[in-house]
Amino acid sequence: MESAVAHKSSGGLFKCLYKVIMRCNSTFVVARAFLGERAVDYGAHKLWEYNNVGKQYEDIPVLGNSGAVEWLAGNPPV
Repeated sequence: MESAVAHKSSGGLFKCLYKVIMRCNSTFVVARAFLGERAVDYGAHKLWEYNNVGKQYEDIPVLGNSGAVEWLAGNPPV
């Protein structure tokens, strides 16, 4: 009887984590899909910014962020 108890308790942390992941496989798949989507979105955004340097809204001095900061500070452009 002791051998059955000892056999049942062996395995450790990795076996426990494996059982948790495999039991909740759908949750694991959804989490990987979400993280993968975020990684692709971030990469596409950075590639878009790299290819359009100097052509974006923020790069126009009259319309960009610098004018908005001055406007919020109480110094509207003249």
